[in-house]
Amino acid sequence: MNKHVATAKVTTVGNSTGITLPKEVLAKLRVSKGDTLCLTETPDGILLTPYTAEFAEIMEAAEIVMREDRDVLRILAK
Repeated sequence: MNKHVATAKVTTVGNSTGITLPKEVLAKLRVSKGDTLCLTETPDGILLTPYTAEFAEIMEAAEIVMREDRDVLRILAK
């Protein structure tokens, strides 16, 4: 079960749209201004984690496997 940590407001940032994260969320993520975050779609919603090159490589490999072996994964999911 996921624990609700905080809320974030969608706002205008220059000509773009962004969100501001509360200090406690930044502390839990161990990130600060200028760091990159990774947003991953999960069955429960969007997972927000600090970006690391290693994690990005793992996710890229997983996406390739999911694309190439889509039929096998569907059968295994049953």
